[in-house]
Amino acid sequence: MDDEKWKIACTVSGITHANIILGRLETEGIPVRLKYEAALVVYPVTIDGLGEVEVLVPERHLERARQILSQSYDEEELDWEGSG
Repeated sequence: MDDEKWKIACTVSGITHANIILGRLETEGIPVRLKYEAALVVYPVTIDGLGEVEVLVPERHLERARQILSQSYDEEELDWEGSG
């Protein structure tokens, strides 16, 4: 039984965008759940909120998740070659 409270870290349009965010947060060690209407999988459109996905994290990780998601990166900042 999961007694932990899950809070909305952000809401995005589309399952693809949500999965990118899921991967970004999980890489940082933050558990993630996605909440969306089942129709989104069959009809990947955004009309009047139909395509919205809520990205949920445990309440204790909420502040860190929002901090991570507020960061942006320029291509020059990314190390495409690995280390070096």
